[in-house]
Amino acid sequence: MTLIERIESDLKEAMKAKEELTLSTLRLMRSALTNKRIELMHDLTEEDVVSVLRSMVKQYRDALVDFTAGGRQDLVDHQQAEIAIIERYLPAAMPEAELEAICRRVVEESGATAKDMGKVMGLIMKEVQGRVDGNAVKAVVQKLLQAPPT
Repeated sequence: MTLIERIESDLKEAMKAKEELTLSTLRLMRSALTNKRIELMHDLTEEDVVSVLRSMVKQYRDALVDFTAGGRQDLVDHQQAEIAIIERYLPAAMPEAELEAICRRVVEESGATAKDMGKVMGLIMKEVQGRVDGNAVKAVVQKLLQAPPT
């Protein structure tokens, strides 16, 4: 079963069970996927679907910062619940040890220095293909290159 089929199936189940939060989140996911399919003008691959869902999670996490700063705990709770629902459809994140090994190998192969952080980040992000958050990669690369945090 593809991710899109799983989302559609779960959407029907959420309707039957009258799970409002799950239902609204799945509808948002379906809408984002439909928009991406229209934008690309072809059916989405599994990688496209994962990319869209990761993008949604990133946007929601960015919104969490604003809601927290604004003292809106109700919105923070709602946003966290939506993130949890979306993350059920994402593949498991790469273990930190594996990420560190990849980063170390790329830094050594490229002979990078602190000035080359952007180049190294690009190489690593291409290799991990969305299985890791960019901020996690940045933290590991900074540690390896001993670059001051920006």
